[in-house]
Amino acid sequence: MDGIRLLTDIREANMKMPVLLITAKGSYDDKNKGFSSGADDYMVKPIDIKELVLRVNALLRRSKIANERQLRVADVTLDADTLRVIKGEEAYTLAPKEFYLLFKLLSYPNRVFTRFEIMSEVWGYDSESDDKTINVHISKLRSRFENWPEFEIITIRGLGYKAIVKDDQYVGK
Repeated sequence: MDGIRLLTDIREANMKMPVLLITAKGSYDDKNKGFSSGADDYMVKPIDIKELVLRVNALLRRSKIANERQLRVADVTLDADTLRVIKGEEAYTLAPKEFYLLFKLLSYPNRVFTRFEIMSEVWGYDSESDDKTINVHISKLRSRFENWPEFEIITIRGLGYKAIVKDDQYVGK
C-alpha cells in the first residue's frame, strides 16, 4: 500500500490527526495528489531534520494536540507524565495503554471513537493486538472508575466507544 492510499483510508475512516507526507515525488501533480488526499503538509526527500521538526510542531500546534500533558474533568486530573488519574486524595497509576485510552476518550467528550481509531491511535498501526484487547482495557477502566460521577465510558454498539462527562463538568487541558 502506498502513502496516498493509506492517507485516503485514514481520511475515509474520519480520522482527524495531522498528516505530513515525506516522499521522493516532488512534481506539482504529486503534491496536488497528496494534498487532495488529505495531507496537511508535504516534504520532498531529501529532507532537513530541523525543518521537519518545525513542520511537525506547527502541525501539532494547529491541531491543538501539542504537549498537552494534563487533562482536567471537574476535580479529576489526568497526568500524562506520571500516568496517574487523580481525584482529591485518590490517585491511580494506570498501565500506559489504559491511561492513553482514557486520556483520548476524555480529551474529546461525546465523540465516538471507532475500534479502528482506538487501535491505531493507542496501540499503533503495526500492533498485532486484536479488538478483544480494547474490550479488556475498557472493562478495567469502567471497573476502576465506576463510582466516579465525573465521567462514564459508553459503548456505541457496532461502532466503538465514547466518554461522556456528566453535568457539563469538562474543564479541559
